[in-house]
Amino acid sequence: MAYYQNQPPLGTMGMSFSVSGGNRNARNLPYDSDGEREWSKGICSCFDSFGTACLAFWCPCIAYSHNKSRVEYLEQKGAVHPDAGDTCTGDCCCYATLGLFGLGWILQLGTRAAVRTRYRIKGGGCSDCLAAWCCTCCELTQESQELELEEQSLMGP
Repeated sequence: MAYYQNQPPLGTMGMSFSVSGGNRNARNLPYDSDGEREWSKGICSCFDSFGTACLAFWCPCIAYSHNKSRVEYLEQKGAVHPDAGDTCTGDCCCYATLGLFGLGWILQLGTRAAVRTRYRIKGGGCSDCLAAWCCTCCELTQESQELELEEQSLMGP
């Protein structure tokens, strides 16, 4: 019978543990004792980005696809998406299909959680669900505004 010893995994050459990307708190909002902060803009500040709010109202599937591709690109590459987000993707089609049954907002929960985690924003599943279900347009715009602040910091002055 062989004897196995449990050891923690070791890093290998070339592994990087640094956090890439831009400023994730561009407005320098205070963090609470749990290391979390508020959203940079409130849920009702959607009309500060009128074009995004209109897109999210009339074509939420496209706004969702933009946000999802932007946050994924930032997470994977630490850079601004070269096309400012993908438009007509499988994610967009899934959202549109679920939207026919009034269920598109369900897909937003994963993206909202990813944005909250990336920027250490307060909240949880219940607040995400309420925001996505009650005001899809405002929720998608709020996510976009948060992503835009980091993207602006990456592009410089």
